[in-house]
Formats: sequence, C-alpha cells, structure tokens
Amino acid sequence: QVQLVESGGGLVQAGASLRLSCAASGRTFSRSAMSWFRQAPGKEREFVAGISASGGRRDYADSVKGRFTISRDNGRNTVYLQMNSLKPEDTAVYFCATRREVYPVPAKSVSEVGFWGQGTQVTVSS
Repeated sequence: QVQLVESGGGLVQAGASLRLSCAASGRTFSRSAMSWFRQAPGKEREFVAGISASGGRRDYADSVKGRFTISRDNGRNTVYLQMNSLKPEDTAVYFCATRREVYPVPAKSVSEVGFWGQGTQVTVSS
C-alpha cells in the first residue's frame, strides 16, 4: 500500500515562501511520477504541479508558473513543492498524489490519481 505524508504547510503573509514535502513509501518511488494538487474552501480539487519519475519533465498549472517549483529526491523518496511569492488565492489544502499504477508521467486530473496524502494547510494572509 502506497503511503504519502505531507509536511511544511503553515500561515504566511503574501509574498512569502514555503516549501512543502511529501514522503512516499510502499513502492519503488524512483519509477513513480508524482503530483501536487490543492483544494480551496468551496472549490474543486485542482492540479498544481507534476514531475515525471526521472524528474526530467515538470508540469505546472498556469496560476503557479514562475512562482512554484516541483522537485524530487529519489534517494529520500521525497517530492517537494517550493512556493515563492505566495498570494492569498494560494490558500488551500495541498495534497501529494500519485497514480494507482507505477507510471512515469504525472497525474494531472483527480480521476488519474490512485493515492492521496492527508493534505497540509497553506494559508496566505494579505
């Protein structure tokens, strides 16, 4: 069973930075693409960023391009989301995710996700 555990959320002011981490276990991490999603109150869960198994491909939602960076450390079975220039509209619960099958390309829609972390709250005040 795949387990994903996020950490690093918190309350920050607009313009600040945060780095989220997601520790994965339960299968070969280096063969699995990973994704970050987020869900704001009253809104649907949405794709934020994804990284291929090798790390060579990174995809971002338009709303975070140029501000967020996804990376991974296969030696530590961990994926990161560096968030800079945070805005109040970035306030949400952030979830780490991966497909049910080992697959090199990241999930970019909720329907493609097989495993979710428990989520970590990010709150950005204005």
